[in-house]
Amino acid sequence: MKKETLKIGGMHCASCSALLEMKLNGTEGITDAVVSIATGKATFTYDENAVSLNDVEKIVNSLGFFVEKEEQDVKKNRFNTLKKKFIFSALFSFPLLVFSMLPMLGPGSGLVSENHTIYGLIQLLLCIPVIITGFDFYKNGFRNLINFRPNMDTLIAVSTSVAFIYSVIELVLGAHHFYFESSAVIITLVLLGNMLEERAKGKTGEAIKSLMKLAPKTAVLCIGDEVKEVDVSLIKPGDILLVKTGDSIPVDGEIVEGEPSVDESMLTGESMPIEKMSGDNVTGGTIVVNGYLKMKATKVGKDTVLSQIIKLVEDAQGSKAPIARLADKVSLVFVPTVIAIALISFCVWLLSTGDLYFSFKIFISVLVIACPCALGLATPTAIMVGTGRAAKMGILFKNAESLETANKATTIVLDKTGTLTKGEPVVTDVISKDIEEEELIKLTASVEKFSTHPLAKAIVKFADEKNIKYEDATDVTVSSGLGISGVVNGDKVTIGNSTFTNATENNDLAKQGKTLVYVSVNEELKGIFAIADDIKEDSIEVIAKLKNMGLKTVMITGDNMVTASAVADKLKIDSVYAGVLPQDKAKYVKKYMDMGQTVIMVGDGINDAPALTQANVGIAIGSGTDVAIESADVVLVKNSISDVAEAIKISRKVMVNIKQNLFWAFCYNCLGIPVAAGILYLFGGPLLSPMIAAGAMSLSSVCVVTNALRLNRMK
Repeated sequence: MKKETLKIGGMHCASCSALLEMKLNGTEGITDAVVSIATGKATFTYDENAVSLNDVEKIVNSLGFFVEKEEQDVKKNRFNTLKKKFIFSALFSFPLLVFSMLPMLGPGSGLVSENHTIYGLIQLLLCIPVIITGFDFYKNGFRNLINFRPNMDTLIAVSTSVAFIYSVIELVLGAHHFYFESSAVIITLVLLGNMLEERAKGKTGEAIKSLMKLAPKTAVLCIGDEVKEVDVSLIKPGDILLVKTGDSIPVDGEIVEGEPSVDESMLTGESMPIEKMSGDNVTGGTIVVNGYLKMKATKVGKDTVLSQIIKLVEDAQGSKAPIARLADKVSLVFVPTVIAIALISFCVWLLSTGDLYFSFKIFISVLVIACPCALGLATPTAIMVGTGRAAKMGILFKNAESLETANKATTIVLDKTGTLTKGEPVVTDVISKDIEEEELIKLTASVEKFSTHPLAKAIVKFADEKNIKYEDATDVTVSSGLGISGVVNGDKVTIGNSTFTNATENNDLAKQGKTLVYVSVNEELKGIFAIADDIKEDSIEVIAKLKNMGLKTVMITGDNMVTASAVADKLKIDSVYAGVLPQDKAKYVKKYMDMGQTVIMVGDGINDAPALTQANVGIAIGSGTDVAIESADVVLVKNSISDVAEAIKISRKVMVNIKQNLFWAFCYNCLGIPVAAGILYLFGGPLLSPMIAAGAMSLSSVCVVTNALRLNRMK
């Protein structure tokens, strides 16, 4: 099975995308088809032995759409095309509208009263160019009507065709009731609405465009002692590249020379440059703000971090949330229902009034105002803007479903090590006895520098941070599982647990979940180092924020209960499970899901991958393992636990926006259709003209997209 994404042209509404999606999913050999009206893309999985891409293209063409090739995408600008069509049709529609109003001037208005045929012919000649401009509406609309799959184009095609044909018949018969201006103005206003909608939709893709702009087009390649500027696409892993101050790093790689300051704000959101040195990794798209570097390319093309981020955002914007499928189902039923309502309204008014012209006006108005554009745009535009804005904040939603599900979360399960804590041991307390603290640290570090144990590294790092110089140590002996000893300036220094150093256990520090390292000098206890995996600076604030958002907090760790409880108490976490094996973490997540909870799992390690997959939504810390990131639904690029709360907040805001859009779209149609059908007129109120209906229909789509664009202001 192979996954493919095609750019689809010719789709105008939710009915179009739903129709194509249904057709693709109903084709043997094609599964998981998702068609987005907002992105104009169809993503699907297909069996190459059962169906080819040519077959898929034939299916697309049979429904009146077409596959846009990459070359066409570059050349074709739908907004400019619609703009030209609108201007052209407006040049004919405006004088036609003015001319059609001449009868309102009264019987003495010259041309109209003297010759209805000339009056009608002039209107016909002005209308025909507009009809030709809107040819796509008729081609797609009638094709889908014949296939019993009516869509928005069908409503426009039927309403304007009825008005046009009726007017031509009137002209031939020598009558003087014409609706040429209705046909022309409806097409013009729909083109205007499509143009404004396309411009607004274009802004929803700004996140992708801004990310793409981060990737430089060229790189400076080092070949021996020479340097050469080449296209980035020619860079291969292993190539040596030179990057100077102010330049963007072209691909992912490792520094082999130089100590630059690098602006990584596009990845981390942090404005302060990061000091780098030889051996450090750098990411394509980040900027050298000071110094220079030579780097060895490690990941190029689609394998770079930036390319992966762009791919994640594109996939999320093209996917569908469950709530979007509801709108699709409604759209498929909605259009034929509207046609039925229009026909019924026409018949009822014709039978009750006997006025054919009046009944036609009702028929046309109902068809035009009911176009389900706003309904189809309600969800995908909000998802596009929301996921794009989240990406700029360093929060990557892999799909729309996770964006929606996060909004419903009731329980959040968090891994401890590397998620709530820093993931590395640090010295938290030093207790000295009959010795200066600095001297104790110097003696201990002088011996511990020979050990590779994590606790030893923590003590050595602690000494380095305090700029304490080591002494030479001799006769260093490591006792596995117990500790280490050596001689410093003639004194025997023994470091390890209480048994190894003949010390008495300090229960107060142990109860806090800290690991204790005892230090004896010449068989006499001189000090204790308390070491712990320190809690991240923002963890306390995040847990408080999550609880204020109504979420139950749970911590799962493989660490012992004493340490786990100490961390949980400090963070005020609701429930804690300690001593949990990696393969059992998913069981605890499932336990809460079986209780009816919607669970978010947050982790960073390989051992978290099963739980991340099991949860309703898995969130991976960006610095975590590739396995954890692959297993998760959401990735926090900035490695900040505070973004967990931000991700949930974004989800909630996007869902509120979607519900606002759907409410507006449904309300608009529920109120607009009865008005167009003449309900208000029945009780002495106004009658909705076809032209006003067309304007209102276009405005509703623009309102929905504009509302979605408000999400760009999320902070």
